[in-house]
Amino acid sequence: MPTLAVVNFNIVCATLGGFITLFGLVSYLFKEKFYLSEPLISLIAGLIFSPHAANLVRPMQYALGDVDTLDTITLYFTRLVLGVQLVIAGVQLPPKYLKKEWKSLSLLLGPGMVTMWLVTSLLVFGFVPHISFLHALAVGACVTPTDPVLSNSIVKGKFADKNIPKELQKIIVAESGANDGLGYPFLFLPLYLIQHIGYGGLGQDNSATNAIGAWFGETWGYTICLSIVYGAVVGWVAKELLHWAEEHKYVDRESFLVFAIALALFIVGTVGMIGSDDVLACFIAGNTFTWDDWFRLETMDDSFQPTIDMLLNVSVFIWFGAVCPWYDFVYNSVIPIYRLIFLGILVLLLRRPPIVFTMHKKIHQIEETRQALYVGFFGPIGVSAIFYLYISLEFLRGITVDGEVREDADYLMQVLNVVVWFLCICSIVIHGLSIPLGKLGFYLPRTISNAISTDADEPEPFHVREHAAGAEQEMESGLRRRAGNDSSQNVPQRLVRIGRSIIRPSEPNSANQTRASSRAGVPSTNGPLAATSSSTSPAPQDSGNSIEMAQFSESTPPAKNAPRVIRFPDEAPPTSQKEAIE
Repeated sequence: MPTLAVVNFNIVCATLGGFITLFGLVSYLFKEKFYLSEPLISLIAGLIFSPHAANLVRPMQYALGDVDTLDTITLYFTRLVLGVQLVIAGVQLPPKYLKKEWKSLSLLLGPGMVTMWLVTSLLVFGFVPHISFLHALAVGACVTPTDPVLSNSIVKGKFADKNIPKELQKIIVAESGANDGLGYPFLFLPLYLIQHIGYGGLGQDNSATNAIGAWFGETWGYTICLSIVYGAVVGWVAKELLHWAEEHKYVDRESFLVFAIALALFIVGTVGMIGSDDVLACFIAGNTFTWDDWFRLETMDDSFQPTIDMLLNVSVFIWFGAVCPWYDFVYNSVIPIYRLIFLGILVLLLRRPPIVFTMHKKIHQIEETRQALYVGFFGPIGVSAIFYLYISLEFLRGITVDGEVREDADYLMQVLNVVVWFLCICSIVIHGLSIPLGKLGFYLPRTISNAISTDADEPEPFHVREHAAGAEQEMESGLRRRAGNDSSQNVPQRLVRIGRSIIRPSEPNSANQTRASSRAGVPSTNGPLAATSSSTSPAPQDSGNSIEMAQFSESTPPAKNAPRVIRFPDEAPPTSQKEAIE
Protein backbone atom coordinates (compact mmCIF):
# COMPACT_ATOMS: atom_id res chain seq x y z
CA MET A 1 0.00 0.00 0.00
CA PRO A 2 1.43 3.41 -0.97
CA THR A 3 2.62 5.52 1.94
CA LEU A 4 3.91 9.06 2.28
CA ALA A 5 7.73 9.28 2.23
CA VAL A 6 8.30 12.58 4.00
CA VAL A 7 12.06 12.23 4.17
CA ASN A 8 14.70 14.93 4.05
CA PHE A 9 15.73 14.27 0.46
CA ASN A 10 12.19 14.65 -0.86
CA ILE A 11 11.58 17.75 1.26
CA VAL A 12 14.78 19.45 0.09
CA CYS A 13 14.09 18.69 -3.58
CA ALA A 14 10.51 19.96 -3.32
CA THR A 15 11.51 23.07 -1.38
CA LEU A 16 14.44 24.05 -3.56
CA GLY A 17 12.67 23.26 -6.82
CA GLY A 18 9.48 25.00 -5.76
CA PHE A 19 11.31 28.15 -4.68
CA ILE A 20 13.39 28.39 -7.86
CA THR A 21 10.27 27.82 -9.95
CA LEU A 22 8.24 30.50 -8.18
CA PHE A 23 11.14 32.93 -8.11
CA GLY A 24 11.72 32.35 -11.80
CA LEU A 25 8.18 33.49 -12.57
CA VAL A 26 8.87 36.95 -11.09
CA SER A 27 12.67 37.07 -11.41
CA TYR A 28 12.69 39.85 -14.00
CA LEU A 29 10.33 41.92 -11.89
CA PHE A 30 12.47 41.58 -8.77
CA LYS A 31 15.89 41.97 -10.39
CA GLU A 32 15.28 44.48 -13.20
CA LYS A 33 12.37 46.51 -11.83
CA PHE A 34 12.92 46.47 -8.06
CA TYR A 35 16.73 45.92 -8.29
CA LEU A 36 16.68 43.21 -5.63
CA SER A 37 19.55 40.73 -5.83
CA GLU A 38 19.28 36.95 -5.86
CA PRO A 39 21.46 36.51 -2.74
CA LEU A 40 19.20 38.70 -0.61
CA ILE A 41 15.99 37.00 -1.74
CA SER A 42 17.55 33.54 -1.35
CA LEU A 43 18.87 34.36 2.12
CA ILE A 44 15.38 35.41 3.25
CA ALA A 45 13.95 32.23 1.73
CA GLY A 46 16.56 30.15 3.55
CA LEU A 47 15.61 31.78 6.85
CA ILE A 48 11.93 31.02 6.17
CA PHE A 49 12.70 27.38 5.31
CA SER A 50 15.13 26.95 8.22
CA PRO A 51 14.41 25.30 11.60
CA HIS A 52 13.82 28.83 12.95
CA ALA A 53 10.60 29.04 10.90
CA ALA A 54 9.03 26.43 8.58
CA ASN A 55 11.61 23.71 9.38
CA LEU A 56 11.75 22.44 5.80
CA VAL A 57 15.54 22.65 5.49
CA ARG A 58 17.20 20.92 8.48
CA PRO A 59 20.99 21.24 8.26
CA MET A 60 21.71 19.64 11.63
CA GLN A 61 19.82 16.49 10.64
CA TYR A 62 21.83 16.25 7.41
CA ALA A 63 25.00 16.38 9.53
CA LEU A 64 23.63 13.66 11.86
CA GLY A 65 23.60 16.08 14.77
CA ASP A 66 27.36 16.74 14.70
CA VAL A 67 28.47 20.41 14.59
CA ASP A 68 31.89 19.62 13.10
CA THR A 69 30.28 17.65 10.28
CA LEU A 70 27.91 20.56 9.56
CA ASP A 71 30.85 22.95 9.42
CA THR A 72 32.62 20.63 6.98
CA ILE A 73 29.57 20.47 4.73
CA THR A 74 29.34 24.27 4.66
CA LEU A 75 33.07 24.59 3.95
CA TYR A 76 32.92 22.19 1.00
CA PHE A 77 29.79 23.85 -0.35
CA THR A 78 31.48 27.26 -0.33
CA ARG A 79 34.59 25.79 -1.99
CA LEU A 80 32.47 24.39 -4.80
CA VAL A 81 30.58 27.65 -5.35
CA LEU A 82 33.72 29.79 -5.24
CA GLY A 83 35.59 27.48 -7.58
CA VAL A 84 32.90 27.57 -10.27
CA GLN A 85 32.25 31.28 -9.81
CA LEU A 86 35.93 32.21 -10.09
CA VAL A 87 36.51 30.16 -13.24
CA ILE A 88 33.49 31.91 -14.79
CA ALA A 89 34.80 35.28 -13.57
CA GLY A 90 38.22 34.59 -15.12
CA VAL A 91 36.64 33.54 -18.41
CA GLN A 92 34.52 36.71 -18.56
CA LEU A 93 37.54 39.04 -18.43
CA PRO A 94 39.10 40.36 -21.68
CA PRO A 95 42.24 38.67 -23.07
CA LYS A 96 45.41 39.04 -20.99
CA TYR A 97 43.54 41.26 -18.56
CA LEU A 98 45.70 40.47 -15.52
CA LYS A 99 48.81 41.40 -17.50
CA LYS A 100 47.37 44.61 -18.96
CA GLU A 101 45.83 45.95 -15.75
CA TRP A 102 48.42 44.83 -13.23
CA LYS A 103 48.99 48.37 -11.95
CA SER A 104 45.37 48.97 -10.99
CA LEU A 105 45.04 45.47 -9.54
CA SER A 106 48.26 45.82 -7.54
CA LEU A 107 46.88 48.92 -5.83
CA LEU A 108 43.61 47.23 -4.94
CA LEU A 109 45.23 43.95 -3.89
CA GLY A 110 48.18 45.51 -2.08
CA PRO A 111 47.45 48.70 -0.13
CA GLY A 112 43.73 48.14 -0.53
CA MET A 113 43.61 44.72 1.12
CA VAL A 114 46.14 45.63 3.81
CA THR A 115 44.10 48.69 4.79
CA MET A 116 40.82 46.76 4.82
CA TRP A 117 42.44 44.09 7.00
CA LEU A 118 43.87 46.54 9.53
CA VAL A 119 40.79 48.80 9.73
CA THR A 120 38.45 45.86 10.27
CA SER A 121 40.78 44.36 12.87
CA LEU A 122 40.96 47.64 14.79
CA LEU A 123 37.17 47.93 14.82
CA VAL A 124 36.81 44.34 16.04
CA PHE A 125 39.46 44.96 18.70
CA GLY A 126 37.58 48.05 19.88
CA PHE A 127 34.07 46.58 19.98
CA VAL A 128 34.55 42.95 21.05
CA PRO A 129 35.30 42.65 24.78
CA HIS A 130 38.19 40.55 26.12
CA ILE A 131 39.90 40.01 22.77
CA SER A 132 43.55 40.54 21.92
CA PHE A 133 44.67 42.40 18.81
CA LEU A 134 46.19 39.19 17.45
CA HIS A 135 42.78 37.54 17.63
CA ALA A 136 41.19 40.62 16.06
CA LEU A 137 43.60 40.28 13.12
CA ALA A 138 42.26 36.77 12.48
CA VAL A 139 38.67 38.02 12.53
CA GLY A 140 39.50 40.93 10.21
CA ALA A 141 41.28 38.64 7.76
CA CYS A 142 38.11 36.59 7.21
CA VAL A 143 36.16 39.58 5.90
CA THR A 144 39.02 41.29 4.01
CA PRO A 145 38.38 39.72 0.57
CA THR A 146 35.45 41.03 -1.43
CA ASP A 147 32.98 38.41 -2.51
CA PRO A 148 32.78 37.45 -6.23
CA VAL A 149 29.25 36.09 -5.90
CA LEU A 150 27.80 39.32 -4.50
CA SER A 151 30.01 41.41 -6.77
CA ASN A 152 28.49 39.72 -9.81
CA SER A 153 25.02 40.68 -8.60
CA ILE A 154 25.90 44.40 -8.60
CA VAL A 155 27.93 44.56 -11.84
CA LYS A 156 25.38 42.70 -13.94
CA GLY A 157 21.87 43.58 -14.99
CA LYS A 158 20.06 46.63 -16.30
CA PHE A 159 21.21 48.97 -13.54
CA ALA A 160 24.88 48.12 -14.05
CA ASP A 161 24.63 48.41 -17.84
CA LYS A 162 23.09 51.89 -17.55
CA ASN A 163 25.15 53.32 -14.68
CA ILE A 164 28.49 51.49 -14.44
CA PRO A 165 31.10 51.79 -17.22
CA LYS A 166 32.32 48.52 -18.69
CA GLU A 167 35.91 49.09 -17.61
CA LEU A 168 34.77 49.67 -14.05
CA GLN A 169 32.76 46.45 -14.08
CA LYS A 170 35.80 44.51 -15.27
CA ILE A 171 38.12 45.82 -12.57
CA ILE A 172 35.55 44.99 -9.86
CA VAL A 173 35.23 41.42 -11.16
CA ALA A 174 39.00 41.00 -11.44
CA GLU A 175 39.64 42.35 -7.94
CA SER A 176 36.94 40.23 -6.31
CA GLY A 177 38.29 37.14 -8.07
CA ALA A 178 41.95 37.69 -7.22
CA ASN A 179 41.63 38.82 -3.62
CA ASP A 180 39.63 35.72 -2.65
CA GLY A 181 42.67 33.50 -3.05
CA LEU A 182 45.00 36.12 -1.64
CA GLY A 183 43.16 36.11 1.68
CA TYR A 184 45.26 33.17 2.93
CA PRO A 185 48.35 35.23 3.92
CA PHE A 186 46.25 37.70 5.91
CA LEU A 187 44.48 34.89 7.72
CA PHE A 188 47.33 32.51 8.47
CA LEU A 189 49.78 35.09 9.83
CA PRO A 190 47.72 35.63 13.00
CA LEU A 191 46.64 31.97 13.10
CA TYR A 192 50.24 30.69 13.10
CA LEU A 193 51.19 33.23 15.76
CA ILE A 194 48.20 32.22 17.89
CA GLN A 195 49.16 28.57 17.49
CA HIS A 196 52.83 28.96 18.38
CA ILE A 197 52.99 31.81 20.90
CA GLY A 198 49.37 32.37 21.97
CA TYR A 199 48.35 31.57 25.55
CA GLY A 200 52.00 31.37 26.56
CA GLY A 201 52.70 28.80 23.84
CA LEU A 202 50.86 26.15 25.87
CA GLY A 203 50.97 22.86 24.02
CA GLN A 204 53.24 24.34 21.32
CA ASP A 205 56.86 25.41 20.95
CA ASN A 206 56.33 29.08 21.94
CA SER A 207 58.49 30.21 19.02
CA ALA A 208 57.58 33.21 16.86
CA THR A 209 60.34 32.21 14.44
CA ASN A 210 58.63 28.92 13.68
CA ALA A 211 55.34 30.77 13.17
CA ILE A 212 56.84 33.21 10.65
CA GLY A 213 58.70 30.38 8.93
CA ALA A 214 55.50 28.40 8.54
CA TRP A 215 53.75 31.50 7.20
CA PHE A 216 56.36 32.09 4.51
CA GLY A 217 56.92 28.46 3.63
CA GLU A 218 53.47 26.92 3.80
CA THR A 219 51.25 29.92 3.08
CA TRP A 220 53.25 31.87 0.50
CA GLY A 221 55.24 29.05 -1.03
CA TYR A 222 52.99 26.01 -1.00
CA THR A 223 49.57 27.64 -0.91
CA ILE A 224 49.85 30.82 -2.97
CA CYS A 225 52.69 30.26 -5.43
CA LEU A 226 51.87 26.63 -6.14
CA SER A 227 48.20 27.42 -6.79
CA ILE A 228 49.13 30.22 -9.23
CA VAL A 229 51.47 27.95 -11.18
CA TYR A 230 49.06 25.02 -11.12
CA GLY A 231 46.10 27.14 -12.23
CA ALA A 232 48.06 28.73 -15.08
CA VAL A 233 49.34 25.37 -16.36
CA VAL A 234 45.98 23.61 -16.16
CA GLY A 235 44.19 26.55 -17.80
CA TRP A 236 46.68 26.76 -20.68
CA VAL A 237 46.65 22.98 -21.30
CA ALA A 238 42.84 22.94 -21.23
CA LYS A 239 42.72 25.80 -23.75
CA GLU A 240 45.08 24.05 -26.16
CA LEU A 241 43.24 20.74 -25.87
CA LEU A 242 39.88 22.40 -26.55
CA HIS A 243 41.36 24.23 -29.55
CA TRP A 244 42.65 20.96 -30.95
CA ALA A 245 39.37 19.10 -30.38
CA GLU A 246 37.31 21.90 -31.91
CA GLU A 247 39.51 22.14 -35.01
CA HIS A 248 39.15 18.41 -35.62
CA LYS A 249 35.40 18.47 -34.91
CA TYR A 250 35.74 16.07 -31.98
CA VAL A 251 33.71 18.07 -29.45
CA ASP A 252 29.98 18.74 -29.64
CA ARG A 253 28.29 21.97 -28.64
CA GLU A 254 27.03 20.77 -25.26
CA SER A 255 30.45 19.55 -24.11
CA PHE A 256 32.01 22.75 -25.42
CA LEU A 257 29.72 24.91 -23.28
CA VAL A 258 30.17 22.86 -20.12
CA PHE A 259 33.96 22.74 -20.47
CA ALA A 260 34.66 25.67 -18.12
CA ILE A 261 32.39 24.26 -15.40
CA ALA A 262 34.09 20.87 -15.66
CA LEU A 263 37.47 22.55 -15.47
CA ALA A 264 36.42 24.27 -12.23
CA LEU A 265 35.37 20.97 -10.68
CA PHE A 266 38.64 19.34 -11.71
CA ILE A 267 40.75 22.11 -10.16
CA VAL A 268 38.74 22.18 -6.92
CA GLY A 269 39.21 18.44 -6.54
CA THR A 270 42.89 18.17 -7.45
CA VAL A 271 44.09 21.28 -5.61
CA GLY A 272 42.00 20.26 -2.61
CA MET A 273 43.78 16.89 -2.55
CA ILE A 274 47.24 18.47 -2.41
CA GLY A 275 46.09 21.01 0.18
CA SER A 276 46.81 24.18 -1.79
CA ASP A 277 44.67 27.24 -2.61
CA ASP A 278 41.97 25.92 -4.93
CA VAL A 279 40.12 29.27 -4.97
CA LEU A 280 43.06 31.23 -6.40
CA ALA A 281 43.94 28.38 -8.77
CA CYS A 282 40.43 28.46 -10.24
CA PHE A 283 40.60 32.18 -10.96
CA ILE A 284 44.05 31.96 -12.56
CA ALA A 285 42.97 28.94 -14.62
CA GLY A 286 39.84 30.73 -15.85
CA ASN A 287 41.80 33.79 -16.96
CA THR A 288 44.53 31.67 -18.61
CA PHE A 289 41.92 29.51 -20.30
CA THR A 290 40.60 32.55 -22.17
CA TRP A 291 43.99 34.29 -22.56
CA ASP A 292 43.41 34.61 -26.32
CA ASP A 293 39.72 35.55 -25.81
CA TRP A 294 38.60 32.69 -28.04
CA PHE A 295 36.42 30.80 -25.59
CA ARG A 296 34.80 33.98 -24.23
CA LEU A 297 33.76 35.12 -27.71
CA GLU A 298 32.46 31.67 -28.60
CA THR A 299 30.23 31.49 -25.51
CA MET A 300 29.27 35.18 -25.25
CA ASP A 301 25.71 34.68 -26.49
CA ASP A 302 25.13 31.43 -24.64
CA SER A 303 23.16 31.33 -21.40
CA PHE A 304 24.48 28.07 -19.96
CA GLN A 305 27.13 29.58 -17.69
CA PRO A 306 24.81 32.33 -16.33
CA THR A 307 22.22 29.63 -15.63
CA ILE A 308 24.68 27.56 -13.59
CA ASP A 309 25.76 30.75 -11.87
CA MET A 310 22.17 31.53 -10.87
CA LEU A 311 21.49 28.02 -9.56
CA LEU A 312 24.61 28.06 -7.40
CA ASN A 313 23.83 31.53 -6.05
CA VAL A 314 20.30 30.60 -5.06
CA SER A 315 21.35 27.29 -3.50
CA VAL A 316 24.25 28.56 -1.41
CA PHE A 317 22.37 31.53 0.02
CA ILE A 318 19.37 29.39 0.90
CA TRP A 319 21.85 27.18 2.76
CA PHE A 320 23.33 30.23 4.47
CA GLY A 321 19.88 31.32 5.60
CA ALA A 322 19.32 27.89 7.10
CA VAL A 323 22.71 27.39 8.85
CA CYS A 324 23.31 30.97 9.99
CA PRO A 325 23.40 31.21 13.83
CA TRP A 326 20.62 33.80 14.05
CA TYR A 327 19.98 33.04 17.71
CA ASP A 328 23.61 33.66 18.65
CA PHE A 329 23.50 37.25 17.44
CA VAL A 330 21.35 38.17 20.44
CA TYR A 331 22.29 35.51 22.96
CA ASN A 332 26.04 34.97 23.05
CA SER A 333 28.84 35.31 25.58
CA VAL A 334 31.30 37.32 23.49
CA ILE A 335 29.65 40.57 22.36
CA PRO A 336 26.33 42.36 23.12
CA ILE A 337 23.92 42.89 20.25
CA TYR A 338 24.12 46.70 20.37
CA ARG A 339 27.89 46.55 19.93
CA LEU A 340 27.46 44.05 17.13
CA ILE A 341 25.14 46.41 15.25
CA PHE A 342 27.51 49.36 15.55
CA LEU A 343 30.40 47.12 14.51
CA GLY A 344 28.56 46.04 11.37
CA ILE A 345 27.73 49.62 10.35
CA LEU A 346 31.24 50.94 10.94
CA VAL A 347 32.91 48.05 9.12
CA LEU A 348 30.86 48.70 5.99
CA LEU A 349 31.57 52.45 6.17
CA LEU A 350 35.26 52.42 7.10
CA ARG A 351 36.65 49.11 5.87
CA ARG A 352 36.88 49.96 2.17
CA PRO A 353 35.51 53.40 1.06
CA PRO A 354 38.31 55.57 2.54
CA ILE A 355 41.21 53.68 0.96
CA VAL A 356 39.53 53.38 -2.44
CA PHE A 357 38.69 57.07 -2.42
CA THR A 358 42.31 57.88 -1.55
CA MET A 359 43.74 55.78 -4.42
CA HIS A 360 41.05 56.38 -7.07
CA LYS A 361 43.05 58.98 -9.02
CA LYS A 362 45.77 56.39 -9.66
CA ILE A 363 43.26 53.80 -10.92
CA HIS A 364 42.33 54.86 -14.44
CA GLN A 365 39.10 52.84 -14.47
CA ILE A 366 37.72 55.10 -11.72
CA GLU A 367 37.17 58.38 -13.56
CA GLU A 368 34.85 60.30 -11.22
CA THR A 369 34.40 60.84 -7.51
CA ARG A 370 31.01 59.14 -7.45
CA GLN A 371 32.56 56.09 -9.13
CA ALA A 372 35.17 55.99 -6.36
CA LEU A 373 32.40 56.08 -3.78
CA TYR A 374 30.56 53.30 -5.61
CA VAL A 375 33.62 51.04 -5.86
CA GLY A 376 34.48 51.78 -2.24
CA PHE A 377 31.05 51.01 -0.89
CA PHE A 378 30.32 47.93 -2.98
CA GLY A 379 33.02 45.67 -1.58
CA PRO A 380 30.61 43.03 -0.29
CA ILE A 381 31.25 40.38 2.36
CA GLY A 382 29.70 37.04 1.45
CA VAL A 383 30.62 33.50 0.44
CA SER A 384 34.37 34.10 0.67
CA ALA A 385 34.04 35.30 4.29
CA ILE A 386 32.14 32.14 5.26
CA PHE A 387 34.77 30.08 3.44
CA TYR A 388 37.61 31.64 5.47
CA LEU A 389 35.52 31.39 8.64
CA TYR A 390 35.36 27.60 8.37
CA ILE A 391 39.01 27.39 7.30
CA SER A 392 39.81 29.20 10.56
CA LEU A 393 37.55 26.97 12.66
CA GLU A 394 39.15 23.88 11.16
CA PHE A 395 42.63 25.18 11.97
CA LEU A 396 41.75 26.27 15.53
CA ARG A 397 40.33 22.85 16.36
CA GLY A 398 43.83 21.51 15.86
CA ILE A 399 45.24 23.70 18.66
CA THR A 400 44.70 21.33 21.57
CA VAL A 401 45.98 20.70 25.06
CA ASP A 402 45.38 17.24 26.54
CA GLY A 403 42.92 16.43 23.78
CA GLU A 404 40.81 19.57 24.28
CA VAL A 405 40.78 22.76 22.25
CA ARG A 406 42.96 25.32 23.98
CA GLU A 407 41.02 27.98 25.89
CA ASP A 408 42.12 30.99 23.81
CA ALA A 409 41.44 29.11 20.57
CA ASP A 410 37.99 28.12 21.79
CA TYR A 411 37.13 31.71 22.67
CA LEU A 412 38.35 32.90 19.27
CA MET A 413 36.13 30.30 17.58
CA GLN A 414 33.09 31.74 19.35
CA VAL A 415 34.03 35.29 18.33
CA LEU A 416 34.62 34.25 14.72
CA ASN A 417 31.32 32.39 14.50
CA VAL A 418 29.28 35.35 15.74
CA VAL A 419 31.12 38.34 14.24
CA VAL A 420 31.90 36.96 10.77
CA TRP A 421 28.39 35.64 10.27
CA PHE A 422 26.88 38.93 11.42
CA LEU A 423 29.11 41.00 9.13
CA CYS A 424 28.21 38.71 6.24
CA ILE A 425 24.48 39.09 6.89
CA CYS A 426 24.86 42.88 7.22
CA SER A 427 26.64 43.06 3.88
CA ILE A 428 24.10 40.88 2.07
CA VAL A 429 21.18 42.92 3.37
CA ILE A 430 22.66 46.42 3.05
CA HIS A 431 24.31 45.89 -0.33
CA GLY A 432 21.25 44.04 -1.56
CA LEU A 433 18.97 46.95 -0.64
CA SER A 434 21.29 49.83 -1.52
CA ILE A 435 20.23 50.19 -5.16
CA PRO A 436 16.44 49.98 -4.61
CA LEU A 437 16.65 52.32 -1.60
CA GLY A 438 18.83 54.71 -3.59
CA LYS A 439 16.30 54.68 -6.41
CA LEU A 440 13.49 55.26 -3.93
CA GLY A 441 15.32 58.15 -2.32
CA PHE A 442 15.90 59.71 -5.73
CA TYR A 443 12.38 59.37 -7.13
CA LEU A 444 10.24 59.73 -4.00
CA PRO A 445 10.94 63.45 -3.33
CA ARG A 446 10.33 64.25 -7.00
CA THR A 447 7.09 62.29 -7.00
CA ILE A 448 5.83 64.03 -3.85
CA SER A 449 6.84 67.43 -5.23
CA ASN A 450 5.04 66.80 -8.51
CA ALA A 451 1.95 65.59 -6.68
CA ILE A 452 1.85 68.71 -4.49
CA SER A 453 2.33 70.98 -7.49
CA THR A 454 -0.42 69.21 -9.42
CA ASP A 455 -2.83 69.49 -6.51
CA ALA A 456 -2.12 73.21 -6.19
CA ASP A 457 -2.91 73.85 -9.85
CA GLU A 458 -6.19 71.95 -9.88
CA PRO A 459 -9.46 73.96 -9.77
CA GLU A 460 -11.44 74.16 -6.58
CA PRO A 461 -13.92 71.32 -6.07
CA PHE A 462 -17.51 72.01 -7.12
CA HIS A 463 -20.07 71.73 -4.33
CA VAL A 464 -23.68 71.49 -5.47
CA ARG A 465 -25.30 72.79 -2.27
CA GLU A 466 -23.05 75.82 -2.04
CA HIS A 467 -23.87 77.07 -5.54
CA ALA A 468 -27.41 75.80 -5.97
CA ALA A 469 -28.97 79.13 -4.89
CA GLY A 470 -27.33 81.11 -7.69
CA ALA A 471 -27.72 78.40 -10.26
CA GLU A 472 -31.28 79.39 -11.25
CA GLN A 473 -30.33 82.97 -12.10
CA GLU A 474 -27.23 81.79 -13.98
CA MET A 475 -29.31 79.39 -16.05
CA GLU A 476 -31.48 82.29 -17.21
CA SER A 477 -28.48 83.92 -18.88
CA GLY A 478 -28.37 81.19 -21.53
CA LEU A 479 -25.71 78.91 -22.84
CA ARG A 480 -22.04 79.14 -22.03
CA ARG A 481 -20.02 81.68 -24.03
CA ARG A 482 -17.64 80.08 -26.47
CA ALA A 483 -14.11 81.48 -26.36
CA GLY A 484 -11.59 81.88 -29.16
CA ASN A 485 -11.83 82.21 -32.92
CA ASP A 486 -10.95 78.68 -33.97
CA SER A 487 -13.55 77.36 -36.38
CA SER A 488 -13.03 73.85 -35.06
CA GLN A 489 -14.66 74.97 -31.78
CA ASN A 490 -18.03 75.77 -33.36
CA VAL A 491 -19.77 72.74 -31.94
CA PRO A 492 -20.82 73.43 -28.33
CA GLN A 493 -19.56 71.09 -25.64
CA ARG A 494 -21.99 68.61 -24.28
CA LEU A 495 -22.76 69.00 -20.57
CA VAL A 496 -24.08 65.99 -18.74
CA ARG A 497 -25.37 65.74 -15.20
CA ILE A 498 -28.01 63.76 -13.38
CA GLY A 499 -31.07 65.91 -12.82
CA ARG A 500 -30.85 69.58 -13.69
CA SER A 501 -27.93 71.26 -15.41
CA ILE A 502 -25.99 73.85 -13.46
CA ILE A 503 -23.72 75.94 -15.65
CA ARG A 504 -21.38 78.41 -14.03
CA PRO A 505 -20.09 81.26 -16.19
CA SER A 506 -16.35 81.62 -16.47
CA GLU A 507 -16.68 85.41 -16.12
CA PRO A 508 -19.15 87.60 -14.17
CA ASN A 509 -20.46 89.37 -17.30
CA SER A 510 -20.83 86.26 -19.37
CA ALA A 511 -24.59 86.52 -19.07
CA ASN A 512 -24.53 89.63 -21.26
CA GLN A 513 -22.40 87.90 -23.89
CA THR A 514 -24.57 84.83 -24.39
CA ARG A 515 -26.78 84.38 -27.42
CA ALA A 516 -30.02 83.71 -25.50
CA SER A 517 -31.48 86.73 -23.66
CA SER A 518 -34.53 85.02 -22.27
CA ARG A 519 -34.89 82.16 -19.87
CA ALA A 520 -33.84 78.78 -21.21
CA GLY A 521 -36.74 76.42 -21.52
CA VAL A 522 -37.07 73.55 -19.15
CA PRO A 523 -39.09 70.56 -20.33
CA SER A 524 -42.46 70.18 -18.63
CA THR A 525 -45.14 67.57 -18.60
CA ASN A 526 -47.31 69.58 -21.01
CA GLY A 527 -45.06 68.97 -24.00
CA PRO A 528 -41.98 70.38 -25.70
CA LEU A 529 -41.36 74.08 -25.89
CA ALA A 530 -41.73 75.77 -29.27
CA ALA A 531 -38.76 77.50 -30.77
CA THR A 532 -39.67 81.02 -31.87
CA SER A 533 -37.89 84.12 -33.03
CA SER A 534 -38.19 87.56 -31.51
CA SER A 535 -40.90 89.72 -33.16
CA THR A 536 -39.24 92.99 -32.24
CA SER A 537 -35.59 92.63 -33.26
CA PRO A 538 -33.21 90.05 -34.58
CA ALA A 539 -31.12 88.05 -32.18
CA PRO A 540 -28.02 89.91 -31.03
CA GLN A 541 -24.81 88.89 -32.73
CA ASP A 542 -21.94 87.37 -30.75
CA SER A 543 -18.43 86.57 -32.00
CA GLY A 544 -17.87 84.97 -35.39
CA ASN A 545 -17.66 81.50 -33.99
CA SER A 546 -20.82 81.73 -31.89
CA ILE A 547 -23.80 79.57 -32.68
CA GLU A 548 -27.06 81.43 -33.33
CA MET A 549 -30.02 79.76 -31.67
CA ALA A 550 -33.67 80.68 -31.61
CA GLN A 551 -34.92 82.18 -28.39
CA PHE A 552 -37.43 80.42 -26.25
CA SER A 553 -40.48 82.27 -24.96
CA GLU A 554 -42.72 81.17 -22.18
CA SER A 555 -45.62 83.34 -23.38
CA THR A 556 -45.88 81.66 -26.77
CA PRO A 557 -47.94 78.52 -26.73
CA PRO A 558 -46.07 75.42 -27.74
CA ALA A 559 -46.30 74.35 -31.34
CA LYS A 560 -46.68 70.73 -32.18
CA ASN A 561 -43.81 68.99 -33.95
CA ALA A 562 -41.87 72.24 -34.15
CA PRO A 563 -38.20 71.38 -34.65
CA ARG A 564 -35.43 73.39 -33.09
CA VAL A 565 -33.77 75.65 -35.67
CA ILE A 566 -30.04 76.40 -35.53
CA ARG A 567 -28.71 79.15 -37.80
CA PHE A 568 -25.07 79.94 -38.30
CA PRO A 569 -23.62 83.48 -38.56
CA ASP A 570 -23.22 83.35 -42.34
CA GLU A 571 -26.99 82.82 -42.82
CA ALA A 572 -29.51 85.65 -43.03
CA PRO A 573 -31.92 85.98 -40.12
CA PRO A 574 -35.47 84.69 -40.70
CA THR A 575 -38.08 87.22 -41.87
CA SER A 576 -41.04 85.40 -40.45
CA GLN A 577 -41.98 82.72 -38.00
CA LYS A 578 -42.93 80.37 -40.80
CA GLU A 579 -39.54 80.70 -42.44
CA ALA A 580 -37.86 80.11 -39.11
CA ILE A 581 -39.83 76.92 -38.66
CA GLU A 582 -39.12 75.78 -42.23
